[in-house]
Amino acid sequence: MRGARRVATLAAVLALPFCPAVAFAQDGPVFKDGEAQPVFDPKDVVKESLWVRAPVDSDRDGKDDEVYTEVVRPGATQRGLKVPVVYMVSPYFSGGNDVANHNVDVELYVPDKRTGAVRKATEDERLKAAVGPQPIISTRYQDYFISRGYAVVYAESLGTGKSTGCPTSGGRNETIGAKSVVDWLNGRTTARDAAGAAVTAAWSTGKTGMMGVSYNGTLPNAVASTGVRGLEAIVPIAAISSWYDYYRADGAVVAPGTFQGEDEDVLAEYVYTRADREICKPVIAEVARDQDRITGDYSKFWDERNYVKDARNVRAGVLEAHGLNDWNVKMTHAEQWYSALKKYGVQHKIWLHQSAHTDPDTLRSPEWRRTLNRWFTHYLWGQDNGVEKEPRATIQREDKSWVDEAEWPAPGTSEVRLKLTPGGSTKGGIGLWSQGRAVEKLTDDATKTAESLVDLPSSPNRLSYSSPAVKKDVRISGKSTAALRIAFDRPAANVTTLLVDRAPDGKSSVITRGWTDPQNRVDPAKTKPITPGQFYDVEVPIVPDDYVLKAGHKLEFVLISSDYDYTLRPKPGAGLALDLSRTTIKLPVVGGWGALFHAVS
Repeated sequence: MRGARRVATLAAVLALPFCPAVAFAQDGPVFKDGEAQPVFDPKDVVKESLWVRAPVDSDRDGKDDEVYTEVVRPGATQRGLKVPVVYMVSPYFSGGNDVANHNVDVELYVPDKRTGAVRKATEDERLKAAVGPQPIISTRYQDYFISRGYAVVYAESLGTGKSTGCPTSGGRNETIGAKSVVDWLNGRTTARDAAGAAVTAAWSTGKTGMMGVSYNGTLPNAVASTGVRGLEAIVPIAAISSWYDYYRADGAVVAPGTFQGEDEDVLAEYVYTRADREICKPVIAEVARDQDRITGDYSKFWDERNYVKDARNVRAGVLEAHGLNDWNVKMTHAEQWYSALKKYGVQHKIWLHQSAHTDPDTLRSPEWRRTLNRWFTHYLWGQDNGVEKEPRATIQREDKSWVDEAEWPAPGTSEVRLKLTPGGSTKGGIGLWSQGRAVEKLTDDATKTAESLVDLPSSPNRLSYSSPAVKKDVRISGKSTAALRIAFDRPAANVTTLLVDRAPDGKSSVITRGWTDPQNRVDPAKTKPITPGQFYDVEVPIVPDDYVLKAGHKLEFVLISSDYDYTLRPKPGAGLALDLSRTTIKLPVVGGWGALFHAVS
């Protein structure tokens, strides 16, 4: 979540230029074709700076925390117009600190033998503030919304900038802090200006929409999960839905893409930008302790940061956007949040694109802004434009075209179970039928990347299984699972699975991957010892995707142990043995078994 932080102060953020294409002589909203129209002058605005009281004392100074907030609202609100709010909250508005990631070249944890002790990176390993995913703060939208009659409200997350309190990387206090601004907009909490005078939001209708990218999109998920009244819509973009799944995977300590060694405490230290540099140190030390990089187990610490479990509380209409190639905030977050919203009957729509960790607005698709406009026009202005009845899924395909579908995963998708056939040290087979019993082995070498192992014609460090070239396109839509029957020659090992697209010219592309700690084979919250030499049933959740394997291409399943770019990296040597006859790869195929059968036969 940390970023190449081209982040300005809030004051600079609010000074973006805008060139209107219409004449502005309007003191009320105008709607056309279900969309709010740009009839307000975005230069005619009222700006306010204030501190909202949050009913939490996360810095333990004996006083309620305060959330620094800036309001930009149409000038017409000075003439009696009440408007809804687009609200953006971020820990990044005041930049970040130089921080050090954890070392990942450590041995794995074995119960009662803590060989995997954590140390901080050396000075040579320090990461500077100029690395990480850009924390897009969506200021590109300010004039867009102001011209359509919305107020735009910005707030600094607790422990950052001019807010008090402490950053806890998704902790309950951050949710309460962000929620308090919604409460203030609805008259349920107080705010003050720099002189201490009370500030109210009498200009607001109370109807609020939240949006943002990455951490800034995660906070809308968090606030919505409280069921706060007045929050009518959220647009989480590339957003986390459970922090455990950002820094862990089924018991394994796993990094967000390209940020090996980052963890909850590192992120908290990065965004700890309030003026008082001492008061939050004990709180961040507790985060470092409770995150538990030793076992990787799910715990009360992570449960506090799991918004999926509270999806039943969501009242807001959710327009979720995510990149199908986002390996920072992985598609796991989008899929599990979206599935939970569907389960509990929350109004929902998903927008999936082919880029990585970014705002779909950067793709310059006019349909994105049209959808965003219609979403907020319906939920914040109360216009009956039918957006909630439109197709639930908009997906950008590999050729960059956009398609609308009734729902996601794609209708007609069903699980297909594939079996492996021998030859994995070179190239075994994967298909619809099993061919006898075989046990094949690999030896872990964490110094080699997954991509390099995938392309070797043979290797003792991976097992690889290929389908025939498919005769028709095959689409995978949703989450896959590898159900492995596997043994280990050591009491601890990483397990990594890959799905790979092999083109006719031999070029490979990793479609998706998954990880697990076999010590957590029963429960992510419980480490259970491994007996070397004994076979275990281990299920590996694979990061969800929506992918078309083109005609002429082959699907490959690859098993490795450590994943250089994501997992902890123990010394080479751990041995894994895979029982092919009791291993199954479960894929969500559009058209199910029949579609795959006709593609490979």
